[in-house]
Amino acid sequence: ASQHDMCRFHSEDYIDFLQRVSPTNMQGFTKSLNAFNVGDDCPVFPGLFEFCSRYTGASLQGATQLNNKICDIAINWAGGLHHAKKFEASGFCYVNDIVIGILELLKYHPRVLYIDIDIHHGDGVQEAFYLTDRVMTVSFHKYGNYFFPGTGDMYEVGAESGRYYCLNVPLRDGIDDQSYKHLFQPVINQVIDFYQPTCIVLQCGADSLGCDRLGCFNLSIRGHGECVEYVKSFNIPLLVLGGGGYTVRNVARCWTYETSLLVDEAISEELPYSEYFEYFAPDFTLHPDVSTRIENQNSRQYLDQIRQTIFENLKMLNHAPSVQI
Repeated sequence: ASQHDMCRFHSEDYIDFLQRVSPTNMQGFTKSLNAFNVGDDCPVFPGLFEFCSRYTGASLQGATQLNNKICDIAINWAGGLHHAKKFEASGFCYVNDIVIGILELLKYHPRVLYIDIDIHHGDGVQEAFYLTDRVMTVSFHKYGNYFFPGTGDMYEVGAESGRYYCLNVPLRDGIDDQSYKHLFQPVINQVIDFYQPTCIVLQCGADSLGCDRLGCFNLSIRGHGECVEYVKSFNIPLLVLGGGGYTVRNVARCWTYETSLLVDEAISEELPYSEYFEYFAPDFTLHPDVSTRIENQNSRQYLDQIRQTIFENLKMLNHAPSVQI
Protein backbone atom coordinates (compact mmCIF):
# COMPACT_ATOMS: atom_id res chain seq x y z
CA ALA A 1 0.00 0.00 0.00
CA SER A 2 1.23 3.50 -0.79
CA GLN A 3 1.33 6.47 1.57
CA HIS A 4 -1.72 7.76 -0.30
CA ASP A 5 -3.62 4.51 0.46
CA MET A 6 -2.77 4.75 4.17
CA CYS A 7 -3.92 8.39 4.26
CA ARG A 8 -7.43 7.30 3.30
CA PHE A 9 -7.78 6.85 7.07
CA HIS A 10 -4.64 8.09 8.83
CA SER A 11 -3.34 11.66 9.02
CA GLU A 12 -0.59 12.62 6.57
CA ASP A 13 1.68 13.75 9.42
CA TYR A 14 1.46 10.36 11.09
CA ILE A 15 2.11 8.34 7.92
CA ASP A 16 4.95 10.66 6.92
CA PHE A 17 6.50 10.05 10.36
CA LEU A 18 6.18 6.25 9.99
CA GLN A 19 7.94 6.45 6.64
CA ARG A 20 10.84 8.53 7.95
CA VAL A 21 11.54 7.14 11.43
CA SER A 22 14.07 4.31 11.95
CA PRO A 23 16.02 2.86 14.90
CA THR A 24 19.09 4.87 13.82
CA ASN A 25 17.40 8.29 13.59
CA MET A 26 14.64 8.03 16.22
CA GLN A 27 16.54 10.28 18.68
CA GLY A 28 15.63 13.17 16.39
CA PHE A 29 11.92 12.32 16.59
CA THR A 30 11.33 12.48 20.37
CA LYS A 31 8.36 14.83 20.08
CA SER A 32 6.74 12.83 17.27
CA LEU A 33 7.30 9.50 19.06
CA ASN A 34 5.25 10.81 21.99
CA ALA A 35 2.63 12.52 19.83
CA PHE A 36 2.02 9.40 17.73
CA ASN A 37 2.28 6.93 20.66
CA VAL A 38 5.23 5.09 19.09
CA GLY A 39 7.58 3.38 21.57
CA ASP A 40 6.69 0.90 24.38
CA ASP A 41 4.21 -1.58 22.81
CA CYS A 42 4.60 -0.03 19.33
CA PRO A 43 8.39 0.11 18.96
CA VAL A 44 10.37 1.46 16.01
CA PHE A 45 12.14 -1.40 14.19
CA PRO A 46 14.06 -1.75 10.91
CA GLY A 47 11.64 -2.00 7.98
CA LEU A 48 8.66 -0.67 9.95
CA PHE A 49 7.09 1.22 7.03
CA GLU A 50 7.68 -1.68 4.62
CA PHE A 51 5.92 -3.98 7.11
CA CYS A 52 2.92 -1.62 7.33
CA SER A 53 2.84 -1.19 3.57
CA ARG A 54 2.79 -4.95 2.93
CA TYR A 55 0.09 -6.01 5.38
CA THR A 56 -2.10 -3.00 4.52
CA GLY A 57 -1.62 -3.57 0.79
CA ALA A 58 -2.71 -7.20 1.16
CA SER A 59 -5.96 -6.22 2.94
CA LEU A 60 -6.61 -3.54 0.34
CA GLN A 61 -6.00 -6.01 -2.49
CA GLY A 62 -8.36 -8.51 -0.83
CA ALA A 63 -11.06 -5.81 -0.68
CA THR A 64 -10.47 -4.85 -4.33
CA GLN A 65 -10.72 -8.48 -5.46
CA LEU A 66 -13.99 -8.90 -3.57
CA ASN A 67 -15.32 -5.68 -5.13
CA ASN A 68 -14.39 -6.93 -8.60
CA LYS A 69 -15.94 -10.34 -7.87
CA ILE A 70 -12.62 -12.06 -8.61
CA CYS A 71 -13.15 -14.14 -5.46
CA ASP A 72 -15.80 -14.59 -2.77
CA ILE A 73 -13.34 -15.10 0.12
CA ALA A 74 -10.06 -13.19 0.50
CA ILE A 75 -7.59 -14.00 3.31
CA ASN A 76 -4.75 -11.91 4.75
CA TRP A 77 -3.38 -13.47 7.93
CA ALA A 78 -0.79 -10.66 8.22
CA GLY A 79 -3.58 -8.07 8.56
CA GLY A 80 -6.19 -7.40 11.23
CA LEU A 81 -4.33 -4.68 13.16
CA HIS A 82 -7.45 -3.33 14.82
CA HIS A 83 -6.09 -0.93 17.48
CA ALA A 84 -4.40 1.68 15.23
CA LYS A 85 -6.11 5.09 15.32
CA LYS A 86 -6.27 7.94 12.82
CA PHE A 87 -3.47 9.89 14.51
CA GLU A 88 -1.58 7.21 16.48
CA ALA A 89 -0.27 3.69 16.90
CA SER A 90 -1.69 1.48 19.65
CA GLY A 91 -1.35 -2.08 20.96
CA PHE A 92 1.20 -3.44 18.41
CA CYS A 93 -0.79 -1.80 15.58
CA TYR A 94 0.61 1.01 13.41
CA VAL A 95 -1.65 1.25 10.35
CA ASN A 96 -5.27 0.12 10.54
CA ASP A 97 -5.50 -2.09 7.45
CA ILE A 98 -9.04 -3.11 8.44
CA VAL A 99 -10.44 0.42 8.24
CA ILE A 100 -8.60 1.00 4.94
CA GLY A 101 -9.97 -2.29 3.54
CA ILE A 102 -13.51 -1.44 4.65
CA LEU A 103 -13.31 2.04 3.07
CA GLU A 104 -12.42 0.29 -0.21
CA LEU A 105 -15.36 -2.13 0.18
CA LEU A 106 -17.73 0.80 0.77
CA LYS A 107 -17.11 1.99 -2.80
CA TYR A 108 -19.23 -0.96 -3.97
CA HIS A 109 -21.05 -2.26 -0.90
CA PRO A 110 -23.91 -0.39 0.78
CA ARG A 111 -23.44 -2.25 4.11
CA VAL A 112 -20.31 -3.91 5.51
CA LEU A 113 -20.40 -6.02 8.68
CA TYR A 114 -17.20 -6.18 10.77
CA ILE A 115 -16.81 -9.10 13.23
CA ASP A 116 -13.88 -9.32 15.67
CA ILE A 117 -13.01 -12.49 17.68
CA ASP A 118 -9.61 -11.31 18.97
CA ILE A 119 -9.49 -11.33 22.81
CA HIS A 120 -8.98 -7.54 22.72
CA HIS A 121 -11.71 -5.07 21.81
CA GLY A 122 -11.57 -3.86 18.19
CA ASP A 123 -11.44 -0.24 19.33
CA GLY A 124 -9.75 1.35 16.29
CA VAL A 125 -12.34 -0.03 13.86
CA GLN A 126 -15.24 0.83 16.17
CA GLU A 127 -14.00 4.41 16.55
CA ALA A 128 -13.56 4.88 12.79
CA PHE A 129 -17.17 3.89 12.00
CA TYR A 130 -18.92 4.96 15.22
CA LEU A 131 -21.08 7.59 13.52
CA THR A 132 -22.24 5.68 10.43
CA ASP A 133 -24.77 2.96 9.58
CA ARG A 134 -22.76 1.91 6.51
CA VAL A 135 -20.57 -0.30 8.71
CA MET A 136 -21.78 -2.37 11.65
CA THR A 137 -19.05 -3.40 14.10
CA VAL A 138 -19.44 -6.46 16.35
CA SER A 139 -16.64 -7.30 18.81
CA PHE A 140 -16.41 -10.28 21.22
CA HIS A 141 -13.67 -9.62 23.77
CA LYS A 142 -12.43 -9.74 27.35
CA TYR A 143 -13.65 -6.69 29.24
CA GLY A 144 -12.90 -5.46 32.77
CA ASN A 145 -10.02 -5.44 35.28
CA TYR A 146 -8.23 -2.80 33.18
CA PHE A 147 -7.73 -5.33 30.36
CA PHE A 148 -6.34 -3.62 27.23
CA PRO A 149 -7.62 -1.39 25.64
CA GLY A 150 -10.23 -0.73 28.35
CA THR A 151 -13.11 -0.05 25.94
CA GLY A 152 -15.87 -2.29 24.59
CA ASP A 153 -18.61 -2.04 27.18
CA MET A 154 -22.03 -3.28 26.09
CA TYR A 155 -23.36 0.26 26.32
CA GLU A 156 -21.05 1.60 23.60
CA VAL A 157 -23.61 1.36 20.80
CA GLY A 158 -22.63 4.02 18.26
CA ALA A 159 -23.86 7.60 17.87
CA GLU A 160 -25.72 9.86 15.42
CA SER A 161 -26.46 7.86 12.22
CA GLY A 162 -24.44 4.99 13.69
CA ARG A 163 -26.51 4.60 16.87
CA TYR A 164 -27.10 0.85 17.49
CA TYR A 165 -24.76 -0.05 14.60
CA CYS A 166 -21.98 -0.83 17.07
CA LEU A 167 -22.30 -3.97 19.14
CA ASN A 168 -19.98 -5.13 21.93
CA VAL A 169 -19.95 -8.50 23.68
CA PRO A 170 -17.90 -8.07 26.89
CA LEU A 171 -16.70 -11.42 28.24
CA ARG A 172 -14.97 -12.59 31.41
CA ASP A 173 -11.95 -14.85 31.90
CA GLY A 174 -11.94 -18.52 30.94
CA ILE A 175 -14.73 -18.64 28.35
CA ASP A 176 -14.81 -22.06 26.66
CA ASP A 177 -16.05 -23.33 23.29
CA GLN A 178 -19.55 -24.16 24.51
CA SER A 179 -20.19 -20.79 26.19
CA TYR A 180 -18.69 -18.84 23.28
CA LYS A 181 -20.80 -20.67 20.72
CA HIS A 182 -23.91 -20.13 22.89
CA LEU A 183 -23.43 -16.38 22.32
CA PHE A 184 -21.61 -16.13 18.99
CA GLN A 185 -23.99 -18.03 16.74
CA PRO A 186 -27.32 -16.50 17.84
CA VAL A 187 -25.83 -12.98 17.95
CA ILE A 188 -24.25 -13.21 14.48
CA ASN A 189 -27.38 -14.84 13.07
CA GLN A 190 -29.56 -11.98 14.37
CA VAL A 191 -27.11 -9.29 13.24
CA ILE A 192 -26.98 -10.66 9.70
CA ASP A 193 -30.76 -11.05 9.64
CA PHE A 194 -31.32 -7.44 10.76
CA TYR A 195 -28.45 -5.70 9.00
CA GLN A 196 -28.37 -7.67 5.71
CA PRO A 197 -24.68 -6.95 5.01
CA THR A 198 -23.50 -7.26 1.42
CA CYS A 199 -19.94 -7.99 2.60
CA ILE A 200 -18.34 -9.22 5.86
CA VAL A 201 -14.88 -8.53 7.31
CA LEU A 202 -13.81 -11.07 9.95
CA GLN A 203 -10.84 -10.39 12.25
CA CYS A 204 -9.60 -13.75 13.59
CA GLY A 205 -7.19 -12.80 16.40
CA ALA A 206 -5.85 -16.06 17.84
CA ASP A 207 -5.13 -14.65 21.30
CA SER A 208 -8.62 -15.83 22.30
CA LEU A 209 -7.26 -19.41 22.31
CA GLY A 210 -6.43 -21.16 25.57
CA CYS A 211 -2.69 -21.03 26.50
CA ASP A 212 -2.11 -17.66 24.81
CA ARG A 213 0.72 -15.71 26.45
CA LEU A 214 -1.38 -12.55 26.74
CA GLY A 215 -4.86 -14.05 26.74
CA CYS A 216 -7.16 -15.46 29.42
CA PHE A 217 -9.81 -17.30 27.37
CA ASN A 218 -10.10 -21.04 26.91
CA LEU A 219 -11.12 -21.57 23.28
CA SER A 220 -9.78 -24.58 21.41
CA ILE A 221 -8.51 -24.29 17.84
CA ARG A 222 -11.64 -26.18 16.74
CA GLY A 223 -13.90 -23.82 18.71
CA HIS A 224 -12.21 -20.75 17.21
CA GLY A 225 -12.50 -22.32 13.76
CA GLU A 226 -16.19 -23.00 14.30
CA CYS A 227 -16.78 -19.23 14.46
CA VAL A 228 -15.04 -18.79 11.10
CA GLU A 229 -16.99 -21.68 9.60
CA TYR A 230 -20.27 -20.23 10.90
CA VAL A 231 -19.61 -16.81 9.32
CA LYS A 232 -18.63 -18.51 6.04
CA SER A 233 -21.90 -20.50 6.04
CA PHE A 234 -23.91 -17.33 5.22
CA ASN A 235 -22.29 -17.23 1.76
CA ILE A 236 -21.70 -13.48 1.87
CA PRO A 237 -18.45 -12.10 0.33
CA LEU A 238 -15.84 -12.35 3.08
CA LEU A 239 -12.51 -10.68 3.89
CA VAL A 240 -10.71 -12.76 6.54
CA LEU A 241 -7.88 -11.16 8.52
CA GLY A 242 -5.46 -12.20 11.26
CA GLY A 243 -4.79 -10.14 14.38
CA GLY A 244 -3.37 -10.92 17.82
CA GLY A 245 -1.88 -14.21 18.99
CA TYR A 246 1.16 -14.58 21.21
CA THR A 247 1.76 -18.31 21.58
CA VAL A 248 3.02 -18.45 18.02
CA ARG A 249 2.94 -22.23 17.46
CA ASN A 250 -0.81 -22.21 18.21
CA VAL A 251 -1.43 -19.15 16.02
CA ALA A 252 0.15 -21.07 13.12
CA ARG A 253 -2.02 -24.11 13.88
CA CYS A 254 -5.18 -22.01 14.19
CA TRP A 255 -4.82 -20.07 10.95
CA THR A 256 -3.70 -23.18 9.04
CA TYR A 257 -6.83 -24.97 10.23
CA GLU A 258 -9.04 -21.97 9.40
CA THR A 259 -7.52 -21.67 5.92
CA SER A 260 -8.48 -25.32 5.36
CA LEU A 261 -12.07 -24.57 6.45
CA LEU A 262 -12.30 -21.50 4.21
CA VAL A 263 -11.05 -23.35 1.11
CA ASP A 264 -13.01 -26.56 1.92
CA GLU A 265 -9.91 -28.74 2.01
CA ALA A 266 -9.58 -31.39 4.72
CA ILE A 267 -6.06 -31.56 6.20
CA SER A 268 -4.23 -34.12 8.30
CA GLU A 269 -4.09 -33.99 12.09
CA GLU A 270 -0.38 -34.86 11.83
CA LEU A 271 1.85 -31.89 11.00
CA PRO A 272 4.12 -32.32 7.95
CA TYR A 273 7.85 -32.26 8.64
CA SER A 274 9.55 -28.88 8.11
CA GLU A 275 12.46 -26.89 9.50
CA TYR A 276 10.09 -25.57 12.19
CA PHE A 277 8.88 -29.03 13.23
CA GLU A 278 10.45 -28.94 16.72
CA TYR A 279 8.40 -25.84 17.66
CA PHE A 280 5.31 -28.06 17.71
CA ALA A 281 6.62 -30.55 20.29
CA PRO A 282 5.65 -32.64 22.13
CA ASP A 283 2.59 -33.76 20.12
CA PHE A 284 3.29 -32.46 16.56
CA THR A 285 -0.46 -32.32 15.84
CA LEU A 286 -2.85 -29.69 14.50
CA HIS A 287 -5.20 -29.79 17.50
CA PRO A 288 -3.26 -30.13 20.77
CA ASP A 289 -5.11 -29.61 24.04
CA VAL A 290 -4.84 -25.87 24.71
CA SER A 291 -7.25 -25.77 27.65
CA THR A 292 -5.94 -24.17 30.83
CA ARG A 293 -6.94 -24.28 34.47
CA ILE A 294 -8.48 -20.80 34.22
CA GLU A 295 -12.02 -21.10 35.57
CA ASN A 296 -14.85 -20.05 33.25
CA GLN A 297 -16.21 -16.93 34.95
CA ASN A 298 -18.97 -16.54 32.35
CA SER A 299 -22.01 -18.05 34.05
CA ARG A 300 -24.99 -19.08 31.94
CA GLN A 301 -26.93 -16.30 33.69
CA TYR A 302 -24.30 -13.69 32.72
CA LEU A 303 -24.23 -14.86 29.09
CA ASP A 304 -28.04 -14.87 28.87
CA GLN A 305 -28.15 -11.35 30.28
CA ILE A 306 -25.66 -10.15 27.62
CA ARG A 307 -27.64 -11.91 24.92
CA GLN A 308 -30.87 -10.30 26.05
CA THR A 309 -29.35 -6.79 26.12
CA ILE A 310 -27.84 -7.29 22.65
CA PHE A 311 -31.14 -8.51 21.21
CA GLU A 312 -32.93 -5.49 22.73
CA ASN A 313 -30.38 -3.21 21.02
CA LEU A 314 -30.79 -5.03 17.71
CA LYS A 315 -34.53 -4.35 17.82
CA MET A 316 -33.66 -0.64 17.73
CA LEU A 317 -32.02 -1.08 14.31
CA ASN A 318 -33.83 -0.11 11.19
CA HIS A 319 -33.88 -3.26 9.10
CA ALA A 320 -31.13 -2.86 6.47
CA PRO A 321 -30.79 0.91 6.06
CA SER A 322 -30.99 2.02 2.46
CA VAL A 323 -27.99 4.06 1.51
CA GLN A 324 -27.56 7.04 -0.77
CA ILE A 325 -24.26 6.34 -2.50
